[in-house]
Amino acid sequence: MKKQNRCKVYFIGAGPGDPELITVKGQRLIREADLVLYAGSLVPEAVVACAKEGARIVDSSSMTLDQTHAVIMETVRRCGTTARVHTGDPSLYGAIREQILLLERDGVEYEVVPGVSVAFAAAARAGISFTLPEITQTLILTRIEGKTPVPARERLKALANHGCSLAIYLSAWDTRTMVEELISGGYPDHTLVFTGYRIGWPDEDGFFSTLSDLTGEVEKRGIKQQAVFLILPGQERSSFSRLYDPGFSHGFRKGEG
Repeated sequence: MKKQNRCKVYFIGAGPGDPELITVKGQRLIREADLVLYAGSLVPEAVVACAKEGARIVDSSSMTLDQTHAVIMETVRRCGTTARVHTGDPSLYGAIREQILLLERDGVEYEVVPGVSVAFAAAARAGISFTLPEITQTLILTRIEGKTPVPARERLKALANHGCSLAIYLSAWDTRTMVEELISGGYPDHTLVFTGYRIGWPDEDGFFSTLSDLTGEVEKRGIKQQAVFLILPGQERSSFSRLYDPGFSHGFRKGEG
């Protein structure tokens, strides 16, 4: 078995919550780590339950950046390895940049291990494809503006001009504004939406609605956080890839006729 470098910090994407949706590499690194630092508000304990006996396991949900860095540096000075476990994929709303800058400042080696983002877990739960031939070939991952500002060019009303599939994170607290911006930007009010709530957790829920019905459905179910909204234009139309069409030729098959 390949061993990790000592004194190294690994940022690990835990996936959406299901302990079986973490990568093999990510799980191995958690098992081998001397410190497992995880965001307990978003990462279930079951994901880090595989840590070795004697490992230090710390929930970072109430900690500041300086506090998490101090805990990591304690382990680095003892030449131990750290598994810094984030929900989903660390590169998406993972706040790893500021952590990495501190590690680089202090000369600490690190590596990022990707994970399954909740948008893709929700799409699997819904049984849908974000991309549809001749309808949309683009997926935008975004959020509405809240405590974290969003550039004007990236607000939903502007993004709606593309008419493509969207995965909207961190926005359950104000679905009314989200819907208003999407419709004013050009999405028909009958556009299909799949809402994934706590996907990958034991109490997960997922349901289809239209844009016009979304706010009422979310409020009825009491959803205020930990939801992703998949905006799915064109799903009601039949559109199939030509990849398996017997008349379509490609690099591995000559089409019939």
